[in-house]
Amino acid sequence: MGTLLFEVLVDNTFANVSDDTSTPPVANNKLLSLINDFEDGNWRYTKFQRFIWDNIAETSLSYKERESLVGEPQTTLATAARSLRLTDKQDDISKGSELAEIVLYGLMKHHYKALPVVPKIFYKQNPQDNAKGADSVHIVIEGDNDFSIWFGEAKFYNSIEDARLDKVIDSVGNSIQTDKLRKENSIITNVSDIDYLITNEQIRNNIKKLLSQNESMDTLKSKLHIPILLLHECTKTQNAICLSPEYKNEIVAYHKNRAESYFKKQTNKLGHTYGYSEITFHLILFPVPCKKTIVDKFIANVEYHKNQ
Repeated sequence: MGTLLFEVLVDNTFANVSDDTSTPPVANNKLLSLINDFEDGNWRYTKFQRFIWDNIAETSLSYKERESLVGEPQTTLATAARSLRLTDKQDDISKGSELAEIVLYGLMKHHYKALPVVPKIFYKQNPQDNAKGADSVHIVIEGDNDFSIWFGEAKFYNSIEDARLDKVIDSVGNSIQTDKLRKENSIITNVSDIDYLITNEQIRNNIKKLLSQNESMDTLKSKLHIPILLLHECTKTQNAICLSPEYKNEIVAYHKNRAESYFKKQTNKLGHTYGYSEITFHLILFPVPCKKTIVDKFIANVEYHKNQ
């Protein structure tokens, strides 16, 4: 599935990296901290944009569409670009949400080795759907005959200070409600991508049985993973000129601090949800120097490819 292009600073159960003893550790909380590198003293914006465009097809096109365009990379990019909505308002704090979704799909593929059983941008039906349901839907095959289900959240923020985290937690809480889980399950089983991507018939049948509308959602939760990607603007990254040990240590300390706040808030707000302790939550933090620069370039690239 390729190699992840970004350096991983932390990839561990949160209890193993947290210095906070005030909150009982939850074994199913995990932290992934990633960084991009530098060249000639500058953060590598072009590398980051290429990662987006290298992974856009699996977010925006169905399996059949991708297969029909094999060997036609320019047409693939143009078709994928036309699937994007780019409906975020100019002053919307979540502007860049589709960009974040694409980055999450790329990380799911290259880091977690996940299969994109629902290309979410492709299947969203109207401009308001970006506020509904999971931002990513994947399945990870584990060993010879086991699997896990991943319903992701992806945000791109100017800041991840405490005031901003509440909105993320509300979105996560919404995604693990029983009716929302049933909706996502029905999407997986009603689209054909799963039949092409998962060739092991026994595993495929087991997945479909678990996701059946006849099954209790309680049985799903032990196999449910929620990756939460927060792309965020970061002054430490703005001021850095290379991947120095000092810079890496600063990012690790900051991300551990943000993860402590996030998981404490999430546990307080959602911990009463039935089966909460069985669900695995992955907080994924990725700092960038300037959100506006990245979003503006992405939109310009989308317009270029749409017209090809």
